[in-house]
Amino acid sequence: MPIATKIAGFISKSSWIRKMFEEGERLRQIHGADSVFDFTIGNPDVEPPREFQEEFRRLAENPIPGMHRYMSNAGYQETRTAVAEVLAEAAGFAVGAEHVVMTCGAGGALNVVLKTILNPGEEVIILTPYFVEYKFYIDNHGGVPVEVWTDRTTFQLDLAAIEAAITRKTRAIIICSPNNPTGVIYPAESLEALGGIVAKKGREFDRQIYVVSDEPYARISYDGKHVPNIFRHIESSVIVTSHSKDLALPGERIGYLAANPRSRNVTQFMEGAVFSNRVLGFVNAPALMQRLVAKLQRASVDIGEYEAKRNLFCDSLTAMGFELVRPDGAFYLFPKSPLADDVEFVKLAQKHLILLVPGAGFGAPGYFRVAYCVDKAMIERSLPAWRALAQDAGLKG
Repeated sequence: MPIATKIAGFISKSSWIRKMFEEGERLRQIHGADSVFDFTIGNPDVEPPREFQEEFRRLAENPIPGMHRYMSNAGYQETRTAVAEVLAEAAGFAVGAEHVVMTCGAGGALNVVLKTILNPGEEVIILTPYFVEYKFYIDNHGGVPVEVWTDRTTFQLDLAAIEAAITRKTRAIIICSPNNPTGVIYPAESLEALGGIVAKKGREFDRQIYVVSDEPYARISYDGKHVPNIFRHIESSVIVTSHSKDLALPGERIGYLAANPRSRNVTQFMEGAVFSNRVLGFVNAPALMQRLVAKLQRASVDIGEYEAKRNLFCDSLTAMGFELVRPDGAFYLFPKSPLADDVEFVKLAQKHLILLVPGAGFGAPGYFRVAYCVDKAMIERSLPAWRALAQDAGLKG
């Protein structure tokens, strides 16, 4: 075999999101782009905010000498300072540039964190349903993923299940709020309780257990709901995030990791993270994007656009008979599949030129994911196809 056996096996089980996205390309060539309703990938259709365009133009017209050269592996001091300032406001205590590393997106940040903390065979708890790449990232660094279901009715944290899953080998727990794929936000009281569990188990097993909070959707929340800052509630915590969603820059791969200043051994952790950022081959985050986002830490896309799409989709699908938890944030729906086999349901949807991702792709058979970060007009055009699909699946349509 010309490639590693492990990689060949991973390819056969790789992301349903990408598989369905590629199926969309095929169907568009056959039926035309306007006839195919692709809800597979979280690729924002909105443009970056006005502040981004203005800062981009300013830098292009007034380039800083040496602005494209190497910098510290942790990133530009001014960018990390800008990030830390906003984090400190949310946390309610001082966060410094020394607690931040600029990274190649949230995926890069997660890999840096896992390389920094994992010994071979150590366990990382992931909460089902989960972003499928978590398992591959954990494997990259010799770790073992341990799947723990959230509450199957609300998708909120099942604290008792998490506590029961923590062992002497547990090194970290990955959470995502607002969640991909469910859109739920974990409230402050749940995070506070999780922090108590982690601290108790850490003392019991005499080891540091990290809670890694994956937060690319943290600025995308609805109905006046607030995404709690994890630093306030969990001492041994790390934030990993990107500007892919809040600034609509997924192709630019710009993000950061930030360690809680109150975490035990935080200086050693940061030394390890800077080293890992370098040796993983990221070296440093893109220089131009670091310059840009330094001035944009309080900017965001128009969340109202996403909220309007959520409302349209939730109300429409619920009226057709689909069961779902109304998301608090992000831009995904995760309804129950009307068919017992979610993969079969997704295949049925393709007959109506609707492209979805089965829940099996997120470790949660029996559900399917809808990404509604698409043109609202496409959502509206798709509704007759959804009604026909619902009827074919035994719902009222």
